[in-house]
Amino acid sequence: MSRGGHTKVRDEAERRCIVTREAEPRRGLIRFVVAPDGLIVPDLAEKLPGRGFWISADRAALEEAVKKNLFAKAARQPVTVPDGFVDLLEAGLADRVVHLISLARKAGQAVCGFEKVKSWLADGHAKVLLQASDGSERGKGKLWTPEGGRWFGHLTSSELGLAFGRESVIHGALAGGGLSKRVVEDANRLMGVRETIGGEGSAGKGKTTK
Repeated sequence: MSRGGHTKVRDEAERRCIVTREAEPRRGLIRFVVAPDGLIVPDLAEKLPGRGFWISADRAALEEAVKKNLFAKAARQPVTVPDGFVDLLEAGLADRVVHLISLARKAGQAVCGFEKVKSWLADGHAKVLLQASDGSERGKGKLWTPEGGRWFGHLTSSELGLAFGRESVIHGALAGGGLSKRVVEDANRLMGVRETIGGEGSAGKGKTTK
C-alpha cells in the first residue's frame, strides 16, 4: 500500500522522493528540473529534458524541500526557487486539471449541470464525478460516486466553470478513457498540494451512494 492508500501495481514505475527518500509510484509524485538559468521548474507533463528530481505530491513535503534547500542538494549546484513556490505549483496543477477536463468536454467525454450529470450517473456512462469545493453540500449530496469510479471535489465552481466554458459549474462528470485517467492522476496531485477547509475534496472513491 503506497502513500494515500493506493495499492501498488506490480511493475508500476517508481521514483524516489528527495524529501522522504522513499520510492513511490510515479503517479503520486511531481517531477522538477533545473532550467539553464538555475531556476527550479515543475515538469507537470513530465516531458522537459534534463535530470529530474521527484517530490511527493504533498504540501508539507514540498514546503520542507524549499525550507531545507533540498533542490540544491539534489542537483549539487546552486538553484533558484521562486517566491511562493508551493502556491505557484498549486495554481499550475489546477490549471492543468482544468485544461484536461476542457479537452474531455471538447471530445464529448464530459458534461456539466445537475440533470445531465445525474443522467450520466444513472445510465452508467459517468466514471468520474466532479463537484465544486464551494458548492452547496445539500445539492452535492443528491448525486453519487459512480460504482467503481471516482469523485473529485478540489476545484472551485469558477475553476470548473473555466473547464466547461461557463462562469461557474457545481456538478460535472467524465466518461471513461485516457483523458479521465489523466484527470484523476493530476487531480490526486492537486489534492495533495491544495489546502482546503476541513480537508474536503479528493479524487478517491466513496463519498455519496445512490
